[in-house]
Amino acid sequence: MQFATQGLIVRESSVGESDRLVWILTKDEGLLRAFVRKAKEMKSRTAGATQLLCYSDLKIYRGKERYIVSEAKPIKVFFELYEDITALSLAQYFCELAGKFAPEGTPAEAYLRLLLNALFYLSRGERPQALLKAAVEMRILALSGFMPDLVACAQCGEYLTDRTYFYPQKGSFLCENCHRPSPEPCYELSRGAISALRHTIYADFEKLFAFSLSPQSEAELAAAAEGYAVSSIGYRMKTLDFYHKILTT
Repeated sequence: MQFATQGLIVRESSVGESDRLVWILTKDEGLLRAFVRKAKEMKSRTAGATQLLCYSDLKIYRGKERYIVSEAKPIKVFFELYEDITALSLAQYFCELAGKFAPEGTPAEAYLRLLLNALFYLSRGERPQALLKAAVEMRILALSGFMPDLVACAQCGEYLTDRTYFYPQKGSFLCENCHRPSPEPCYELSRGAISALRHTIYADFEKLFAFSLSPQSEAELAAAAEGYAVSSIGYRMKTLDFYHKILTT
């Protein structure tokens, strides 16, 4: 059985001397793994459209035990990301997040839309990377059932104070009046940072990336979002560590 779809290649690996195995994030089928026959041969018609970070029109054969890409035509290749190692490493982190959390065999339009928009802004350099990263981390976790409670202070119900304290292990925050020193990890956030953290999970998608912060609040947001991602996943992804390594070199 063959079907047509559009998908973003979020991971690839070599199989044998000429084949490729790709992980494709699709709107209708979610995340699927498919083989690309003879993808590494010079005359391959599918090679360019099945490389990492390529969004393509695809025709896929569904066998009893595997998927095989029979045709592929690129819609958008994010070439600009390959010109900036920092942006490329962040894009690879986004792809690893999608590869872990996107559902298989069910529609995943929200995940695909999130990644395509994030990669667009990242490739154009139109948004600070720290804001893009926080928005992708928090929204993809929220889509996957890891929705934190950021409506109000978990203890007294206060909506906003000058400083708030976000606890990643609990997925909630305390206002400055309820917070007490504790060995449990937490992130101190300004008014701007907690408002931005709320924005990343509660805002309409059309407005998700449309915000700005002061450098200090941006740093607070980035730390809190990453801390929540690591806590929710249970470990640090290799692509995340590589991104930070690139940032410090």
